[in-house]
Amino acid sequence: MSNKPTTTDLQWTDLDQRAVDTARVLAADAVQKVGNGHPGTAMSLAPAAYTLFQKVMRHDPADAEWTGRDRFVLSAGHSSLTLYIQLYLAGYGLELDDLKAFRTWGSKTPGHPEYGHTTGVETTTGPLGQGVANAVGMAMAARYERGLFDPEAAPGTSPFDHTVWVIAGDGCLQEGISAEASSLAGHQKLGNLVLLWDDNHISIEGDTETAVSEDTLKRYEAYGWHVQRVEQLPNGDLDPAGLYAALQAAKAETGRPSFIAARSIIAWPAPNAQNTEAAHGSALGDDEIAATKRVLGFDPEQTFEVSDAVIGHTREALDRGREARAEWDKSFAAWRTANPERAADFDRIAAGELPAGWEEKLPVFEAGKSLATRAASGKVLQALGDVVPELWGGSADLAGSNNTTIDKTSSFLPVGNPLPEADPYGRTIHFGIREHAMAAAMNGIALHGNTRIYGGTFLVFSDYMRNAVRLSALMHLPVTYVWTHDSIGLGEDGPTHQPVEHLAALRAIPGLNVVRPADANETAIAWREILRRYTKEFGVGAPHGLALTRQGVPTYEANEDAAKGGYVLFEAEGSSGQNTEPQVLLIATGSEVHVAVEAREQLQAAGVPTRVVSMPSVEWFEEQDQGYKESVLPPSVKARVAVEAGIGLTWYRYVGDAGRIVSLEHFGASADAKVLFREFGFTAENVAAAARESLEAAAR
Repeated sequence: MSNKPTTTDLQWTDLDQRAVDTARVLAADAVQKVGNGHPGTAMSLAPAAYTLFQKVMRHDPADAEWTGRDRFVLSAGHSSLTLYIQLYLAGYGLELDDLKAFRTWGSKTPGHPEYGHTTGVETTTGPLGQGVANAVGMAMAARYERGLFDPEAAPGTSPFDHTVWVIAGDGCLQEGISAEASSLAGHQKLGNLVLLWDDNHISIEGDTETAVSEDTLKRYEAYGWHVQRVEQLPNGDLDPAGLYAALQAAKAETGRPSFIAARSIIAWPAPNAQNTEAAHGSALGDDEIAATKRVLGFDPEQTFEVSDAVIGHTREALDRGREARAEWDKSFAAWRTANPERAADFDRIAAGELPAGWEEKLPVFEAGKSLATRAASGKVLQALGDVVPELWGGSADLAGSNNTTIDKTSSFLPVGNPLPEADPYGRTIHFGIREHAMAAAMNGIALHGNTRIYGGTFLVFSDYMRNAVRLSALMHLPVTYVWTHDSIGLGEDGPTHQPVEHLAALRAIPGLNVVRPADANETAIAWREILRRYTKEFGVGAPHGLALTRQGVPTYEANEDAAKGGYVLFEAEGSSGQNTEPQVLLIATGSEVHVAVEAREQLQAAGVPTRVVSMPSVEWFEEQDQGYKESVLPPSVKARVAVEAGIGLTWYRYVGDAGRIVSLEHFGASADAKVLFREFGFTAENVAAAARESLEAAAR
């Protein structure tokens, strides 16, 4: 560990210091104006954020989507003003009125940074620790991107080389997700990742001595990170020269991620509020703000005071960005000339397009065979591997169960890893037993751009991932979750591993599309539809969760209407064997579809025309026009049964007053899958009986 940077070439003028102090009073004024927020951290972190945005990072405020930019993640998202003020000062499009509108309806400056809402915000942060894991994913994506387009370039010479910078607080590092993600980053030797820890010793309940006594720097050393500490100035403020030297040293360390501890005093230099928990999440008050302004040499009678000299000085970031971009453009042009085929791939991927003919590679499975949908998914991934190079992923140590290995000979592992398949640009990711960090890292990979990511685990463990999955949906990210062992059908592992409430709970997340295919062909169609929806041509994106079976299920003829989320799998037939109007509808998903098909056979034999509707995705089905939905579920047919091996919450809107739901309203048990389905009522006989009950209810 380096305790103190020894050299620095930082140019720090009076205007730089004035700009930092301006950031401090802007943070205090913005929170005071709205009456709520987090001023203290934004005040104390001002030197660090300013040094990054004005002295260290490669970025162009005029083009926030520039491929060659460094990425910045504010994991401590509650301190959103730390970021907003730097975006304003550097010229990203925020202006003083936006800071005045902080945390108000319709403003560009919401309480926590929101991706897609404010230019320059790379990810939505707020749930603590998520940003750390996002940054790890971004750093992984940067390495994979380099492998796609410029793998032979010497370190630091490729136009695809850049750094991911992240600011995290005590809360971020206490959350378990950051431990998972930091362990992964150290194992992957992500030398393009730098984390600055705001070591201010304050959380909502007071001094962090209430909850933490570990040596955080030694913890990060144990993870395999390069670790430094920056000492404070004698007055207690952050030291810009020390920060600059540490940041430059971290950037120069390319063999492992870097961790910088910066001891700060929250709300510095407020005379009475500094170093108090109140400064974390409350306005300072007019008197304290006035006193702070006097300390810093600002007029206490003015609010949102920014001198022309300061804004003129900080907006020079636009000139530096233009110069950096021009230099990078030359490098990029030289790369394009030397790599025409890779350049064509880059253009296609950057445009959000898939390669020509990719759909032809998708397998079509023979009807009548039995195959688990997890196995079918694995075959689809392997088929796509050769034609969609940007598609990569893995699982949380369950690849053999999830069938998520896209290439057994190529593992995403750093130089120096002893495994024979190790490749720094490898195709298959080993996330380790880190579901929460995996999901958040996948978000970071998607946010970085230029690749397509998937990751797998058991459906029951989606609980570990839920916060990150929710953020996938909130950000409309093209992330694919492969959740296998999707019901009591996994068998003897018992109720701890058998998902019951999970499908309904995941469907409750706005913007997440849950897809539970009935068979191998629906699985292939689902993958095709998911990838199609991730193209720019489709429009607003959404994450998808595939819920796949462990056990084999019958394969039916492929039906393209599966991409509509719900369709008629088997039509009702009259006595002559011709299609006729149904008397009852059986709606099912996943491994229960074949149970509904068997129940239909019993009902048809008894003279009851019965339609089976397979509904792999409620969300996709609800996107269809009313005419299509009514053609699948005719309003005139009141007798309906929904069948799913989970709680029935999803299905009430589809079955109506006369309908019945064959569901599982309790936990499972440890036994063979066939026994469990029989004992818990997922049989053709029970579904047929439920249909008769519904017919009677509809006739009343």
